[in-house]
Amino acid sequence: MTSQLPEVQVKEAPPLLETLLVVDDEDAIRETVAVALEEQGYQVLQAADGRQALELVHTAERLDLMILDLMLPGLNGLDLCRLLRREGNTIPILMLTAKSSETDRVVGLELGADDYLTKPFGMRELIARCRSVLRRRQQSHASEATVLRYGDICLFTQECRVLVRGVEVSFSPKEFRLLELFMSNPRRVWTREQLLERIWGSDFMGDSKTVDVHIRWLREKLELDPSNPEYLVTVRGFGYRFG
Repeated sequence: MTSQLPEVQVKEAPPLLETLLVVDDEDAIRETVAVALEEQGYQVLQAADGRQALELVHTAERLDLMILDLMLPGLNGLDLCRLLRREGNTIPILMLTAKSSETDRVVGLELGADDYLTKPFGMRELIARCRSVLRRRQQSHASEATVLRYGDICLFTQECRVLVRGVEVSFSPKEFRLLELFMSNPRRVWTREQLLERIWGSDFMGDSKTVDVHIRWLREKLELDPSNPEYLVTVRGFGYRFG
């Protein structure tokens, strides 16, 4: 007599929450906005100044939208927006401005901000603006060609092709996935452990130095001078970043 094996219930992984970064030096405003967004089901990070926000952009696992006050100490909102766009970072930005700062709004939009909201604002309007920006972003990603470009490198995600200075270069599957991850997150610093988990999987039992080997192979294919890399840069004590 054959016994039937018990049916295994496979649970689907829960969808990743969209992550929003609230940048405002006024604690009451920042925390109130964060609580309101969390109640709508978003994951929220907070920064009290431009430098802290920049660090979070470079290190956060995921960021889908930045709510950015322009009047910040140190690195102000306009300078932060300008810096991110120069780095090639395309995170959507919803600016928070004072009513009288029409010039700042215009400059912010020209620098690459996606929308603006004047203070004081209602929380329902803020949430509606966030949803609108995120929706436009999703529609844009769905319709645009899946091509990543940075400097002289062009990566076609669906075709698994890479052009380096106009010449097609062959990459192994692991090399291609590493490069795609780097180019999708310019300037972000990745540790060896994070790269192993993303590319090789959490059950990988090999040596972490395999990451260093693959980085060396990538440099040999991407860099004019692999010993002095322009694209794949070592951040000592942390890991690697692209750009």
